[in-house]
Amino acid sequence: MKNRPSLPKEFEERMRNALGETFGDFVEALQLPSPTSIRINPRKKITTEGEPVAWSKFGKYLTERPVFTLDPVFHAGAYYSQEASSMFLEQAVIQSADLTQPLRVLDLCAAPGGKSTHLLSLLNEKSLLVANEVIQSRASILSENIQKWGHANVVVSNNDPENFSALPGFFDMIVADAPCSGEGLFRKDPEAVKEWSAANVDLCTKRQRRILADVWPALKTNGVLIYCTCTYNESENEENIQWLSEQHSVEPVKLNIPAEWNIETVSHGNIFGYRFYPHKTKGEGFFISVVRKTEHQPEVRAKQKQPLPAPPKKISEQLATWFQANPEFFMLHNRIHAMPAILSADIAYLMRQLKIIHAGTPVASVKHDKLIPEHGAALSVQLNHEAFQKLEVNKETALRYLRKEPIDPGSLPKGFALVVYENLSLGWVNVLDNRLNNLYPKEWRIRMNL
Repeated sequence: MKNRPSLPKEFEERMRNALGETFGDFVEALQLPSPTSIRINPRKKITTEGEPVAWSKFGKYLTERPVFTLDPVFHAGAYYSQEASSMFLEQAVIQSADLTQPLRVLDLCAAPGGKSTHLLSLLNEKSLLVANEVIQSRASILSENIQKWGHANVVVSNNDPENFSALPGFFDMIVADAPCSGEGLFRKDPEAVKEWSAANVDLCTKRQRRILADVWPALKTNGVLIYCTCTYNESENEENIQWLSEQHSVEPVKLNIPAEWNIETVSHGNIFGYRFYPHKTKGEGFFISVVRKTEHQPEVRAKQKQPLPAPPKKISEQLATWFQANPEFFMLHNRIHAMPAILSADIAYLMRQLKIIHAGTPVASVKHDKLIPEHGAALSVQLNHEAFQKLEVNKETALRYLRKEPIDPGSLPKGFALVVYENLSLGWVNVLDNRLNNLYPKEWRIRMNL
């Protein structure tokens, strides 16, 4: 047990009042190690031992915390290291929406990508996810994690919440994992304890209300808002959703939760919320609430005024052999991207309205009339692996590759090849006459000493 900072006195008093006789159990739980949990990518088959997370069909608890950076399977996007309580998003989604329908979903505060990758595993391929992050450096990390997950029905954007008011009634669902005071992270992050203050709680509350007000017009009539934080206090949680319900016409969505999950159901005014405590559930502090928009919201119609810029037909035909599905190809930032054809009008519309980091799957660039594969293509769940030669590697070689170090091409002929570890593709190499070019993205490489 490591030494942890003392809890702020005012926070202690608030929690003692909220928890009553179980406050001692709460404090004791904060001294215990945080559980380690992962969420499996169902489109990239791996076998993992571990206790299931009750509220997520993809979640597993691990008996000990590995060094994820040194696991090539992690870099292949086969799983995501995610705190278990936050996986409850799955219940909020499946109990509030018809996932057989094509949905437009916004993950408003998406970095580093835990909830976005989870949403991609839940949505059907005719649905569109917009994963947004306002901070540019964090948007780059979000883009990396989205690409590793391997889905094409997604747009990654770098916008302020107020920018989404230009998309009235566009989304069927908005997930707002709002920046908060971080009380639920005290066990995992000692810095969160040091930074806590009542003034910061008030500041966060005001910022969260601005975020909700800014994004509200983008939610269609009968659309669902899922609001969550990693904090305990009422002002950042149920009071914010109660405030929203007083400003607008909403219908609370009550979730069906088995009693044995030990999640606290909150009833506040006319809304419901669900709170996770570390002494009751196997996870960190978390809050979530779901409401349905009942007021009339005029909707924008995404009409494709002009087609997305496309690569030459000959190149598109060549690229089509790279994929199992039949995607549509378009140009963005001098690269060719692939997307489900059914989403082309929506993506074209969003490209006119938002600052797009990437859309669909980055597939290739063209240099001197030659196709150079993009890293995102190697990680795509739709990639036709039979279209490429493969370099099968062991763990030691895989880690060298992920550090962007030279590796032995063996007897591979010249050309591009997939680097494959345990049937999962890690990326590309280019085999030349007397050497091999490691094409792993420089900004993604492992920097840890091995």
